[in-house]
Amino acid sequence: MQEITTEVLQQDHYLLFIHTPFCGTCALARTMLDKIESVHQESIFYHMNASFYPDFMQDNQIESVPCLLIKTDNEVQEKVYAFHSIANIYSYLMKYKPELFVGN
Repeated sequence: MQEITTEVLQQDHYLLFIHTPFCGTCALARTMLDKIESVHQESIFYHMNASFYPDFMQDNQIESVPCLLIKTDNEVQEKVYAFHSIANIYSYLMKYKPELFVGN
């Protein structure tokens, strides 16, 4: 998982995992995302420590952490707050990052 940068925040699309360091639920959610990246052997998600980006949090109306913010076509499409399971996260990946599932 790559750390978010100002340049990436200006891109048209990304999958951003927003967390705080001492959040237990965030740690569990991150484990799920790390497993997904491990299976695909590539970085899929960016991560952001919410504590360092208060303006971003307010501008995007992030209600709580953990949050998976999905931006495509230069618009926030979804903010996922419930990381029920890896399968649940895959449902979002199939919708917003279908290229992960194209056979080689």
